[in-house]
Amino acid sequence: MTASNEWLKVESLDLEGQGVAHNAEGKVVFIEGALPGEEVQVQVHRKKNNWEQASMTALRRESSQRVKPQCPHFGVCGGCKMQHFHVGAQIATKQRALEDGLWHLGKVKPERVLRPIEGPSWGYRYRARLSVRYVAKKGKVLVGFHERKSSYVADMDSCEVLPPHVSALLPRLADLISGMDQRDRLPQIELAIGSQVTALVLRHLEPLSKPDLARLRAFAAEHPVQWWLQPKGPDTVHLLDESGPALDYTLPEFGITMPFKPTDFTQVNHQINAVLVSRALRLLQAQPGERVIDWFCGLGNFTLPIATQAGEVVGIEGSEALVARSRENAAFNGLSAKTSFIARNLFEITPAELAGYGSAQKWLVDPPREGAFALATAMADLHADPSLAPGYVPPQRIVYVSCNPATLARDAGLLVHQAGYRCVAAGAVNMFPHTAHVESIAVFERD
Repeated sequence: MTASNEWLKVESLDLEGQGVAHNAEGKVVFIEGALPGEEVQVQVHRKKNNWEQASMTALRRESSQRVKPQCPHFGVCGGCKMQHFHVGAQIATKQRALEDGLWHLGKVKPERVLRPIEGPSWGYRYRARLSVRYVAKKGKVLVGFHERKSSYVADMDSCEVLPPHVSALLPRLADLISGMDQRDRLPQIELAIGSQVTALVLRHLEPLSKPDLARLRAFAAEHPVQWWLQPKGPDTVHLLDESGPALDYTLPEFGITMPFKPTDFTQVNHQINAVLVSRALRLLQAQPGERVIDWFCGLGNFTLPIATQAGEVVGIEGSEALVARSRENAAFNGLSAKTSFIARNLFEITPAELAGYGSAQKWLVDPPREGAFALATAMADLHADPSLAPGYVPPQRIVYVSCNPATLARDAGLLVHQAGYRCVAAGAVNMFPHTAHVESIAVFERD
């Protein structure tokens, strides 16, 4: 085990934002709070045969990229654990993580490295799930995120990554809940910000009393927010009062407005999302008259902008409810004639089933963290045995948007080594500044 007086040289960061070093025995040590190039002493908290997990206790040589965290709750709150690392270095680290993952896991090296997509480092988080906890011993309500590696809610009165007007609401929300009859039965407030609306979804385990409903309405009148209530599962979410503007976000470059519900999946960072959509479409190179398939289409975040450029776009998603919402959004934007939407399980698909959706010149793939293994495998099988789907023509170009570099690397290995594609470009997307989360975009082209 690493001795408490041993000085370790930090070599790199892992995908969790921990420093990586080797002790005198050659064992890997993951160090919370340490940065590349630093020399540190540690306290080991967890020990395995091949690695140890530790926290930093002393710092002898400091990284030139170490900065003072902007948030006063850094180190206690479990979010944003890379605030002590210069944001430019964060982006470089994420780019390197993407490239290393592609090579070590998929044996794929992109022909061109794209410039990382980056944007505001603070006040960017337009979606969040705030925990609410009435602490009887303290005689107060806490509203915020969990403490680091704990189920306790951090005692916080601000948050630097939330927009300023929402950060300022945290102590006011705590005061509101503290005065409610059901204060110990309100576990969560979900935040969703649109172009005109700040929506708050209050999860309540018991029916709210009339005085509590009145308190919510008074709060909304004083602080321009829109209350939604969630008595049970996500399907029970409803507006407290049917009034005010709808919740939506916009993609001005394409003239698209996307209505959504506060519990729908939308990107946390709307500024970065707009840039990501723009770059994805430039890389896709969809032309008038071409057919495009958007796999894992969600609410149509990519489908509808593509429809402004291509001849036909098919959006495919695993949820009937999401497909219905996509159709509504297409109609809202006057794009029903150029789009169609299909619901099916995309984690189980055979080569014949894939071919059954017809040939398309281009694909946009935007899967969840699990990736698009079934799609990539079906493409590899079709490449190895075209007789599985006679007449099927695979897409010439695929743009793959990923939220997990490991599953992207796995799928890229299949596309490049078994499905006849080249990885012509890849780059990181800093969707979540000050976190270790790596989003990315990769482009595959068929020879």
